[in-house]
Amino acid sequence: MKGGELRYHYARLSVAEKLIAINVIVFIVMWLITALIGPNIENWFALPQDFFDFLVQPWSIVTYSFLHADFFHILWNMYILYVAGRIMLNLFDGKRFLNVYFLGVILGGLLFLFSYNIFPSLIGLNTSLVGASAGVMAVLIFICTYIPNQEVRIIFFNVKLWQVGIFVVLMDLIKIPMGGNLGGHLAHLGGAFLGYVYAKQLYKGTDIGEGFSKLMDSIADLFKKSSATVGNGRKKAPMKTVYRKQQSSSGSKSSPPKDNHQQKIDAILDKISKSGYESLSKSEKDYLFKAGKED
Repeated sequence: MKGGELRYHYARLSVAEKLIAINVIVFIVMWLITALIGPNIENWFALPQDFFDFLVQPWSIVTYSFLHADFFHILWNMYILYVAGRIMLNLFDGKRFLNVYFLGVILGGLLFLFSYNIFPSLIGLNTSLVGASAGVMAVLIFICTYIPNQEVRIIFFNVKLWQVGIFVVLMDLIKIPMGGNLGGHLAHLGGAFLGYVYAKQLYKGTDIGEGFSKLMDSIADLFKKSSATVGNGRKKAPMKTVYRKQQSSSGSKSSPPKDNHQQKIDAILDKISKSGYESLSKSEKDYLFKAGKED
């Protein structure tokens, strides 16, 4: 498959699927590097337990989430992210998805750092944190909190999302006294807490990730400005992201089916923002789900 075809297929992926693809690529590349050179390179991107070591590599508060210990570690994380991501992206845009995910990664990482630097019994352990679990937990618990009564199929029976959320959190709480991957379980709980609070506040009309989103936009703008000059010093016109279809000023009615489709989606989204997902009728939920699959 040629590079152009790869870029085309990558562009068609959802935000969650792109994140999964990046994780898989990083996993393969790091496996090759570790096999050829050794684990020293990976240590620069894993989150260290010692706070002063973290100050030397502050980027690791995010980069640790792209590393995984083994095949089953990444397989489980990416499967849950795919399922939870599909549900969330039927309700919200990719930017909010990334807000929840990366804020969960950051909070989970901070909780890991504090756990190994505040509790004396843990300081002697020589370990570092890797894995996307904190971000995955943030997305999963977010949807379990925002639409708790939504049913999902697990093997042979249906369960509600709130039941799934309670189960995964209890599993981490139960494993904490057993030792072992204590820092990892605390990071999971940090991500879960972020997802829960984010959903509760968003349901009340407050987006706690707005500041983080603006920060990410500012960083993205720096890269855009640095690459805006093309050819003979001419600047590219910035691309504009449009979330809702705007009616043409000329009042053209050349494609009424598409306009009606978009208007119905907008009306459903407005209803969710005002009254929550549970206020939708079954037909509205089905319509929104099918529209999400088409996009």
